[in-house]
Amino acid sequence: MSERYLYMNGRLVPYSEATIHVQSNAVKYGTSVFEGVRAYWSERQQELYVFRLDEHCRRLFDSLKLMRMDHELTLDEMRHSILETLRKNEYREDVHVRQTAYVAADGNVEATGPTGLAVDARPRKMAGKALDICVSSWVRIPDTAMPPRIKCSANYQNGRLAALEAKAGGYDYTVLLNTRGKVSEAPGAAFFLVRGGVPTTPPLTADVLESITRTTLVQLFREQHGLTVAERDVDRTELYVAEEAFFCGSGWEVTPVASVDRLPLGQPAPGPLTRAIADTYFRAVRGEMPEYRGWLTPVYGRA
Repeated sequence: MSERYLYMNGRLVPYSEATIHVQSNAVKYGTSVFEGVRAYWSERQQELYVFRLDEHCRRLFDSLKLMRMDHELTLDEMRHSILETLRKNEYREDVHVRQTAYVAADGNVEATGPTGLAVDARPRKMAGKALDICVSSWVRIPDTAMPPRIKCSANYQNGRLAALEAKAGGYDYTVLLNTRGKVSEAPGAAFFLVRGGVPTTPPLTADVLESITRTTLVQLFREQHGLTVAERDVDRTELYVAEEAFFCGSGWEVTPVASVDRLPLGQPAPGPLTRAIADTYFRAVRGEMPEYRGWLTPVYGRA
């Protein structure tokens, strides 16, 4: 297939035709919300599995509600739009899906509709090497300003500034503190560290996205590794004395951190717990753990 297809408001169209107007509110004011969803190919089962599809669709509904966007979307349509896009493109490899709901009106900043729905899916390889990161001078946006618990496109300018600052400073990536001076998250990724053998992550009240991957890893740590994740406030200096650390998210999967502010972590990255949870996660998303098959939606119906 020379040109991939996207879903646009009930139709599958070529990439070159998937457009909106430059004067739409989505362009002018960033009035859009989205989900990043992963689909994983199982060579053994000859099936493509969408990971936690319903959870992602429900979070998109939460984003639409908080951004007060008028719509008539249903859960069935959201699910259908993703599955049909994957089938049309006939993917037989790992894929990242971006599902976006946007205000199409050419109106004032307070316009709430009409709302369109678009889905793009493109191949994406597994996350790469361990990262050397810094603590950003930029502060994570607080829930009282622009709620980071949802995936509003405009929120990502906060992380963009932090990521660009990190690149300019010679780092691979960055993590942000919140307005209380506690560790929040990375741009587009949740953050875990390990201290004293205990996996730890900032709480959902630390101005973080309500990450589906984060929730998944908390459950896998408990059920497969016998470890209870500590969900608590994390100080900046804890990053420097941690044994391990990693990012996680639909796009980031499980990506190890090697150093923070040029201070190496206690274990060479990836550390033993990072390797263990990454292995469990990838077995689960590829349908190799029967107890978690409920998390997977087959695209082609072969499994």
